[in-house]
Amino acid sequence: MKELAKLHEKRDAVVCEHNVAELFHFLRAIYEQCPLPEDIVFICIGTDQSTGDSFGPLMGSMLMRMGFPNVIGTLAFPCDAYRVEAQVQALQQQSKHVVAIDACLGKPKQVGQFIMNDGPLLPGAATGKGLPAVGDYSIAAVVNEIGPKAYWKIQNASLYVVMELVEVLSTQFSKVWGMNKEGLI
Repeated sequence: MKELAKLHEKRDAVVCEHNVAELFHFLRAIYEQCPLPEDIVFICIGTDQSTGDSFGPLMGSMLMRMGFPNVIGTLAFPCDAYRVEAQVQALQQQSKHVVAIDACLGKPKQVGQFIMNDGPLLPGAATGKGLPAVGDYSIAAVVNEIGPKAYWKIQNASLYVVMELVEVLSTQFSKVWGMNKEGLI
């Protein structure tokens, strides 16, 4: 019984209600600028080869299943460090709003939260990769705490935390755009 209580404590610690409310308002502001899903491109950065970095491709797969038509970076076709530069160049030719989604590392109290910004994010910054900035808007999910050996930290993030973050973000997208997320992952 005590272990079950600890599990529920951990779940409550992963999802901060205040941060979820901020996320909803952030997405609502994007929706007000582009209410039609076809006017948005999501670039979901990461790889399915790393637990923490799989946040982007997992989220991209969710967005596609929800019916968003313009999604770059899914489990089937990840937008990893080798592909992101070409994708950023291709996005510069489009007139759609770009929402960049990626995993990141942060302070211990930030793990399980989202960092949102009206502006681009720098993919691979924690691991020292010099990748180009991407996005008109950005959402970074803090999947683990920052520390020495950042690559190891992102590689060894909790799958539970990653999946909770995917669930929270996809639920908020569903609420804001009215997209169906039944029967997903």
